[in-house]
Amino acid sequence: MQFGIFTVSDVTTDPTTGRTPTEAERIKAMVTIALKAEEVGLDVFATGEHHNPPFVASSPTTMLGYIAARTERLILSTSTTLITTNDPVKIAEDFAMLQHLADGRVDLMMGRGNTGPVYPWFGKDIRDGIPLAIENYALLHRLWREPVVDWEGRFRTPLQGYTSTPAPLDGVPPFVWHGSIRSPEIAEQAAYYGDGFFANNIFWPKEHYQQLISLYRRRYAHYGHGLPEQAIVGLGGQVFMRRNSQDAIREFRPYFDNAPVYGHGPSLEEFMAETPLTVGSPDQVIERTLKFREYFGDYQRQLFLMDHAGLPLKTVLEQLDILGEEVVPVLRKEFAIGRPANVPDAPTHQSLLAQKG
Repeated sequence: MQFGIFTVSDVTTDPTTGRTPTEAERIKAMVTIALKAEEVGLDVFATGEHHNPPFVASSPTTMLGYIAARTERLILSTSTTLITTNDPVKIAEDFAMLQHLADGRVDLMMGRGNTGPVYPWFGKDIRDGIPLAIENYALLHRLWREPVVDWEGRFRTPLQGYTSTPAPLDGVPPFVWHGSIRSPEIAEQAAYYGDGFFANNIFWPKEHYQQLISLYRRRYAHYGHGLPEQAIVGLGGQVFMRRNSQDAIREFRPYFDNAPVYGHGPSLEEFMAETPLTVGSPDQVIERTLKFREYFGDYQRQLFLMDHAGLPLKTVLEQLDILGEEVVPVLRKEFAIGRPANVPDAPTHQSLLAQKG
């Protein structure tokens, strides 16, 4: 399994100090967090894509390219690449370029995002969200696999004799995850192509994600890619830890109460009861994360949201120390116990290249 973190890149006022970081401070903090992730032994750093305040991750490949130059092992990914409003031709070029610069340490997660106004900002209609996701990815998939593409669709100008440059590294496209919070059509899309399916797993009860993942696994097998248990599944997660669980709750509560997404809504206790959010000791985080396998089956990637809601950088780095030194080593060991031999590992450039060969 791969373990890592993902950022939503929010610029949020620290409710305990009243201080708001500048955009430059937040961007540099995200880089520091990525470097720390590699230092503590995590496998993946992923960034979202947003084009509106309070978020600053508007150019993921720029940030990931910079991080690639400063890391050696870390897999660089996105937790959302807007397949609906980005031109698939530009996605093909940008991520292939990043793949070359990072020596293959790149994959990406397709998504539609959660900001409705982004559609008209980029000349699209939100009512076309699902059709855009399906058509744009169909084109992207071809651009990475065919040397010359002739194409005509509904949402962009036709292509005649088009060659995307650079070609993917070693002729192997970056691995694609399709991320979804609510849409069975996206689970179907991931299954059709034999790609990965990533369930956000931070906002809804487990039953909701069980339905999406079960659908994806069944359809993955239907399309002949393997058995249902061989489908490639990733999960999100959200944690805050201190040695004593009550200390964790007391420290995190003001950040939760004022978070951009769920602040001023359900209480922290209600949210922990109804979603996978875990605020407590490292042992509590380990225990709850291990239960994900009971709910969703053996899976390949676990990403945690750690830096949001105004948490200071110092605190986030402390969280990463705990995650890398105390939590992930136990999770690696426990998840390996009883894992069937036919369940594949998380895809990497090296494994995909070997498979191609």
